Amino acid sequence: MDLWLLWTIVGFVLVITELVTGTFYLLVLGLGAFVGAIAAWLGANQVVQALAAGGLAVAGTWFVHHWHESRRALAVKGSNFLDRGQPVVLDGWANENAGIARVKYRGTTWDARVPEGAPRPTVGSTLYIEAQEGSMLVVVAAAPPR
Repeated sequence: MDLWLLWTIVGFVLVITELVTGTFYLLVLGLGAFVGAIAAWLGANQVVQALAAGGLAVAGTWFVHHWHESRRALAVKGSNFLDRGQPVVLDGWANENAGIARVKYRGTTWDARVPEGAPRPTVGSTLYIEAQEGSMLVVVAAAPPR
């Protein structure tokens, strides 16, 4: 089997595996394997092929790592949940055993969850928003610190 074909197969395996994981690290390793395949196809020796594949893989991994870090920093920076501490009124229970309630907030009714172990408030009680999980608010009886 030609070496360029082996590099290509390894590249496709890595890229297909990347489609399952979604981290982008295997994608750059697969791209590095494709660069190794091109080097082999052009007739470069095995050291040049490995250096070309490894160079792109290292540079791509460095880029992906810094991209992930910048996204993580933006997520932490943007985590100032503006509704935290805002009062809501318990409108009724959707499933009291599971702690799922309906609350009135901003002129409409929202789904809310009371954390496990917290006392179950009565209908009409004022609760405070602690967090948001998707479209569901997490509410507590005392206002969380800002």
